[in-house]
Amino acid sequence: MKRGQDGQLGLAEAFMAKGLGSNARLEKIGGLVDWSRFEWLLSKVRPGESGRPPYRSLAMFKALLLQQWYGLSDPGLEEALGDRLSFRRFCGFALDETTVCRFRQALIEAGLRDRLLTELNSQLESRGLMLKQGTMIDATLVAAQARPPKAAAGGEAGRSSCDPDADWTRQHGKSHFGYKAHVAVDQGSQLIRRALLTPAKVYESQVADELITGDEKAVYADRAYEHKERQRRLKALGIKDRIMHRRHKHQTQLPRWQQRRNRLIAPIRAAVEHIFATLKRCYGYRRVRYFRLDRNALHLELLCMALNLRTAARLAP
Repeated sequence: MKRGQDGQLGLAEAFMAKGLGSNARLEKIGGLVDWSRFEWLLSKVRPGESGRPPYRSLAMFKALLLQQWYGLSDPGLEEALGDRLSFRRFCGFALDETTVCRFRQALIEAGLRDRLLTELNSQLESRGLMLKQGTMIDATLVAAQARPPKAAAGGEAGRSSCDPDADWTRQHGKSHFGYKAHVAVDQGSQLIRRALLTPAKVYESQVADELITGDEKAVYADRAYEHKERQRRLKALGIKDRIMHRRHKHQTQLPRWQQRRNRLIAPIRAAVEHIFATLKRCYGYRRVRYFRLDRNALHLELLCMALNLRTAARLAP
């Protein structure tokens, strides 16, 4: 007997042994944060009418987090919630895949994407897990779900009718079609502070300032982020500039002191690449899951929240 939409335990679950269906990792994550604060934010979400009582938004949100941790499709999430008691205990119900789709769209329309990650990080900071010694920023390419389109007339890069937001770029002499994920990672804790998704053609430096929170002690980044105006802004905020230097057109090579500075920054900055490796290897984030930028941007934020909660569960005593 399934848990009802009002969150009450089904009769069969109520009489099950206490340890049956338990999941220590989910239980620790469940106790990490004050979920009522998310419930208040999510009260603004209004999924489309379906002719039956709506599920609680908090339970739906937890289901989306489960989807990220276990790499589930919408049908796979439906099946897992019907089959795994630990999943139902974590989010509070079983559901069908169309409910997941409607709730995801309602989240986008409510404009809560950034606020949910901000709320989570605020709570992790209050627990002393966000160190703020430095922010490491970087970006990675993620392939589109749509098939790469053929070149348009005149040799111009083609656009996809399925996903018009995806775009082309070149990296290391190869063409890539899709998106670019930009993240800011807390030095030391490896918690993701901010995340943005753009079409692949957007240059990293264009959105870098949106990743800087202003309360970190230093900003670490590779050569692509060097910009004089950014250097002035960091100095005005009292933030140490740890962005690597790049050689300009009138230089045959960097001065020796800049080469040495780059060598010192490189291993610190490179730690952000572990985040991308985890997202791609453990969460399957080599290719976006949906069509259109808004849906995929929400997916990236959910992935970051899921990863932060797992990291926090490891860091917390």
